[in-house]
Amino acid sequence: MFLLRYRPDLRLRKADSVRTMGIKYGEYGMMETAKILVIEDDEGLNRGISFALEQEGYMVVSARTMQEGNALYKKEQPDAVILDLNLPDGDGLEFCKRIRRFSELREPAILMLTARDMETDEIMGLSSGADDYMVKPFSVAVMKIRLRNILGRRVMNAAADVKDSDAGAEDMLVSGDVIIDRKTFRASLAGQELDLSMTEFRLLQYLMENKNQALLKEQILQRVWDVDGNYVEENTLSVNISRLRKKLGGSYIRTIQGIGYLWEERD
Repeated sequence: MFLLRYRPDLRLRKADSVRTMGIKYGEYGMMETAKILVIEDDEGLNRGISFALEQEGYMVVSARTMQEGNALYKKEQPDAVILDLNLPDGDGLEFCKRIRRFSELREPAILMLTARDMETDEIMGLSSGADDYMVKPFSVAVMKIRLRNILGRRVMNAAADVKDSDAGAEDMLVSGDVIIDRKTFRASLAGQELDLSMTEFRLLQYLMENKNQALLKEQILQRVWDVDGNYVEENTLSVNISRLRKKLGGSYIRTIQGIGYLWEERD
């Protein structure tokens, strides 16, 4: 197993220095530059890890104490944190928990590197919010693969969240205080769920989809009722409009005499 070796000619750089190179997430089909925060109190190990990551094309910032790490985390907003647990001014577990507890900054991937080799230590580390846990001494090759994997998973999960959010947004229709979910066939007014029949829901949906447009009675009857080619009287429409208008508190639906109805959106 290849273990991390230190380059004797490598000089320790300032904790807040940033080195920029390109990184390719090949198996995920993305070209990005990921920023990594290394928090490790051992000077040689810190610069060794930083150098290995720089060679992979990452941007690297490094710190040797929890205080320095916390300041860099807030300043740099890294994509991932490589975190030692036994820091001179605190426990890395608490640092991890604090990151996961507060969401004002984007959540980074967290890889713990530590000498704590008990199973209970690993359980505590993963339970505190770490994405992965490695025990020293470790293989730098394995570390790089694990880091790449957890970064890749976060990229994929973020993409999936955006996709789900977009899909959910397409299902929702909002007008003023009225919200309908076309996927679940539920509607609400000012946060209160409306008790609608399926016909009333389809009528509400059609009106909202054509907000601020005058709809002929014939259009509405054909769209909401006459889907199977069955004849429906105009009185059926007027009765359902009356019921729906009442459930909406008398707002939104305006009658256009001799023509039909209009959904009037209000600010």
